[in-house]
Amino acid sequence: MEFSGVDHIAIIGHNAERMLEFYVEHLGFTVQADHVRPDKEDRLILVEKNGLVLELFVKPQAPKRPVLPHPEHTGLRHLAFKVDDVQATLAYFDEVGIPHQGLRYDDFTQKKMAFFFDPDGLPLELHE
Repeated sequence: MEFSGVDHIAIIGHNAERMLEFYVEHLGFTVQADHVRPDKEDRLILVEKNGLVLELFVKPQAPKRPVLPHPEHTGLRHLAFKVDDVQATLAYFDEVGIPHQGLRYDDFTQKKMAFFFDPDGLPLELHE
């Protein structure tokens, strides 16, 4: 058995408009498909950027995660996006109201990084 890469990452959120504004308008993903699934009481929106596919599950009744941000819960800690300029991206986030933590430096590589959050509080990271 050999893995050839990551096929997609699934994210559950409560509000389609807020998720689309965040992932498409602000992060630059493109909608590839949009499916309403009445039998599952949700909507599945596939978005893509530079080969990375996110499955955005819109589930208004989904239970909320434990109090965030707390990166030390078991499971997926965060999703990190590579950017050319963390500081410029944080400045943009300030302009459009995306919550984030301040600029940090990776303990091992000393590259610039910062944590930010999607509309449902999912921890995400910027990394140069």
